[in-house]
Order: sequence, then structure tokens, then C-alpha cells
Amino acid sequence: MTTAALPSSAAGQRRAPARVLPGFNITLGYTLLYLSLIVLIPLSTLVFKTFTLTWPQFWEAVSSPRVLASYRLTFGASFIAALVNVVAGLLVAWVLVRYSFPGKKIVDALVDLPFALPTAVAGISLTALLAGNGWIGQYLEPLGIQLAFNPNGVVIALIFIGLPFVVRTVQPVLEDAEKELEEAATCLGATRWQTFSKVIFPTILPALLTGFAMAFARAVGEYGSVIFIAGNMPMISEITPLIIIGKLEQYDYAGATAVATVMLVISFVLLLVINGLQAWQRARTAGNSQ
Repeated sequence: MTTAALPSSAAGQRRAPARVLPGFNITLGYTLLYLSLIVLIPLSTLVFKTFTLTWPQFWEAVSSPRVLASYRLTFGASFIAALVNVVAGLLVAWVLVRYSFPGKKIVDALVDLPFALPTAVAGISLTALLAGNGWIGQYLEPLGIQLAFNPNGVVIALIFIGLPFVVRTVQPVLEDAEKELEEAATCLGATRWQTFSKVIFPTILPALLTGFAMAFARAVGEYGSVIFIAGNMPMISEITPLIIIGKLEQYDYAGATAVATVMLVISFVLLLVINGLQAWQRARTAGNSQ
């Protein structure tokens, strides 16, 4: 059949491919509606409740010495835990991808245990291990090493709940890495460290930053596993979520939302910075590959 035999409206036109999903307008509208119901409306309610406070009342609620101490502990411990998880998570992911050993599937499944385990159970388990009369703590405390009921316990709990985020983010990137590049680097005389630092690390760095961001964000909002092992001593081992719970129990809803709003803003800024670093690293990697 020639083109002249086709209807004039179809001549010179290619048939649009069939789409499995609905059109862009429908999917975009559903996405915006879903995000509004789940994310934007609850967060906007939090901000609007905070606006019921005057500026002096807001400043007093978010800048008292006890609240400032909780900020330092929450964000500081979350940052330290995320850094530790970047190193430990990379090692765990490397072992799971590059080595075969008996019980590998069991170890792989154990990585996801903090996802499935209730946070309160994790806190009780860590306390039973690290307290002064615990299985491990009873040997460390006579040496002057106290890991429970102080900021050390907070960091340990946050490391426990954040490790899977790094492992599961880096693991698929390592699996998809081109081993031919490593073999080429080795053939050209590169040492193992040079191969890792110049070939492998630039490839997995965006995934590491993503895992760091996810582990950090998870740690900032953690409550259940921390309150059991922290000791919850004001100015020493009291986290910000516990401050918010305390204000809610005192029916100080505006004060609780004010502290929560400060945490929201700080977390958003930090995640924005981390995402900017990810975008810069991807652009740099793409430029180097060209």
C-alpha cells in the first residue's frame, strides 16, 4: 500500500506508541494530590500551628538551654552515626557483592533486620547488652567504658537503625559496576588502592552520599530505640523528639510544633546540601567520562 492510499490525516504521520500508564496530566495530578495529602498538608499544619505563637514566645520555646542541648545531641549524634554507617555500610556491601562464603544469604537477610524490628525492641536489646549489668557492659564498665545511658548509647542506637540504608543503597551500584574497568586498571599497573580510589570510588560516591542522607534523616527522627539506652538526662542525653513528646504531654502544642518546625527546617537544609553535592558529583563524573 502506498502513502497516497492512506487517509490524508494519517499521511506523513507516525502512529503514537501505546502507553501502559495514563497521560502526563493525569499522573501529574495524582502525584500532586497524593503528595499534598501525605506530605504538604500535614507539614503546613505544623507550620500554621507554630504561627499562633508570637516571636518572643517562639524564640523562648526553641532556644531554651535544654532545647539547644537536645539539638546538639540529636544532630551531632545523627551525623556521627551516618558517617560510621558510610564506612561500615560500604564494607558490608563490598563483602556481600564481591565474596562468596557460607551463610552469605543469612548475613544478607540480617542487614534488613533493623527495618523489620520494632525500634523499641532494638532499644531494649541494646540496653540489655551495653548496660552496666548487661552481657557486654559488665566487662566494659570496670574499665571505665560506659556505653549506655549517655550520648554514646544514642550514637550506637542510631548506627544500628541506619546501617541498612547505606548497605542497600551501595550494594546494587557495586553489583552493576563494570569489572572490565578494574581489570584494565590492573593491567595498566594500578595498585589495589589506586583501582579503588580512581575507578571504583567515583562510581559509588553518589550512592554513598544518598545512603548518608537517608541514614542521617532516619537518625534525626528516631525515638523508640534511643529512649531506652540514652538515659534521657536533661542537658546530657535528651534527644529533641523526647523534648517534643514532653511538651505534648504538658499540652504545650504550640511549643511542640515550634521545636518540630526548627528540626524540619534544619533537616531540609541539610538534605538540600547533600542533594546538591550528589548532583555536583554526578555532573563531575559525567564530565570526566566524556
